[in-house]
Amino acid sequence: MHGIYVHLPFCPYVCPYCDFAKWPLRPSAASAYLDALVREITQTPGVNAQTIFFGGGTPNAYAATTIASLVTTLRARFPHPQGRAHEISVEVNPELVEAGDFDVYAAAGVTRISIGVQSFVDDEIAVLGRKHTSEQVEQVVKMARAAGIASVSIDLIFAVPGQTRATWGQSLARAIELNVDHISTYGLTVEEGTPFWEWHRREPARFLDQDREAELYAEAIERLGGAGFEQYEISNFARSGHECAHNRNYWENGEYLGFGVGAASYREGERSVHTRSLADYIEAVSSGRPIPGDSERLSGIRKAGEAIMLALRTTSGVNLTGFRERYGVDVTSRYRSVIEEFVDAGLLECEGDRMRLSIKGRFVANDVCEAFIACE
Repeated sequence: MHGIYVHLPFCPYVCPYCDFAKWPLRPSAASAYLDALVREITQTPGVNAQTIFFGGGTPNAYAATTIASLVTTLRARFPHPQGRAHEISVEVNPELVEAGDFDVYAAAGVTRISIGVQSFVDDEIAVLGRKHTSEQVEQVVKMARAAGIASVSIDLIFAVPGQTRATWGQSLARAIELNVDHISTYGLTVEEGTPFWEWHRREPARFLDQDREAELYAEAIERLGGAGFEQYEISNFARSGHECAHNRNYWENGEYLGFGVGAASYREGERSVHTRSLADYIEAVSSGRPIPGDSERLSGIRKAGEAIMLALRTTSGVNLTGFRERYGVDVTSRYRSVIEEFVDAGLLECEGDRMRLSIKGRFVANDVCEAFIACE
């Protein structure tokens, strides 16, 4: 299947940990960008697409009617396959949601809302530079339900400076109490060039070490599992039937098209990414020139290594027979030494036709996945 990703990069404020392509919201720039985005979409050859995902930035910095118009434009160009369920997701900041927004989304065909909560604890919300309150999040969930949005998801961050197991537990408990369908839990990553990077350089002791981060991750696995959420990917937990189909396509190494500044695409073995320069993106699209960016073609064992890395992020892991048929690589033979090392260490499990990370292995998933890439 194909997925469509649309990047809406403007934010009413910029969070100090964020390394995505984003800019402070200015009406003139937002309008010029929207014009360029629509032009890029309408000039791209159409394919059937099962999922659409609006990310950012802060997508709901744009009016709900603007998002609805983009959905109409995208569906005209990239219709979903007949007889297949579709998924359209929109990320929202809770404090920007206005009365009637979700009714507009639902009428346009939006099926999934992802709410950028990050924490329900006031001190942590302030540290992360967020502007919402817990009460606003609760109200947004109610509004989405009332409008008939089929799936409601919440994003949370752990290993926030100053966070404890108790405060992390408070955020998990509040998310569970809201009876949402999906919860994503991301360990804080300190990215170079962000204010958090500079803070970490000055005061590294203010940030949690790997052992404490692992404790919080274990807490999420235990508490969310006990509340009826299945962990289907390293960072993602869902009630039955509410897994994010768009992200599943990424992990299954499916094809996708990315629109907008900094957006990535993957088609026919070629991975590409647009420039992160807002001015260069708008100028190129407006003048009809190719959008600047980078690309690389993946083939052979390189393509197989990337696919293993993506599949290992999921709790179902690698289907060994299916992998051999799709990529022409016998995983157990080609990567024998790596597999034996991690099985012996209790980080990988091989049962029948499946190879997956153990629960212990999920804590060091990046290290395990990189070992397969290094075997190229």
